[in-house]
Amino acid sequence: MTLHELLDKPVWQMTGEELLFLAQHGQRHTETNSTQQTSAKEERHFVYGLSGLARLFGCSLPTANRIKQSGKIDRAITQVGRKIIVDADLALELAGRKSGGRR
Repeated sequence: MTLHELLDKPVWQMTGEELLFLAQHGQRHTETNSTQQTSAKEERHFVYGLSGLARLFGCSLPTANRIKQSGKIDRAITQVGRKIIVDADLALELAGRKSGGRR
């Protein structure tokens, strides 16, 4: 019996030997699939709203609003109406860059 045939068979109809075979080979199969999926699809982390932005930067809500209004992290922000979605990794990267400022 092949792996694909065992995957189609209901668990309650399997023998102990078939179940162990499926557990051993199925685990290897899922490990290879999960590594391919994570490498193919970059995981992104989002925060929502000003409160999420405040938690991301570890600051108060008014300061998070000032950061948003400054325009430094505009590329990381998507806003539709009142809903604010911030790409956390990109926002941290953009906020860390220096541009101008005092001398």
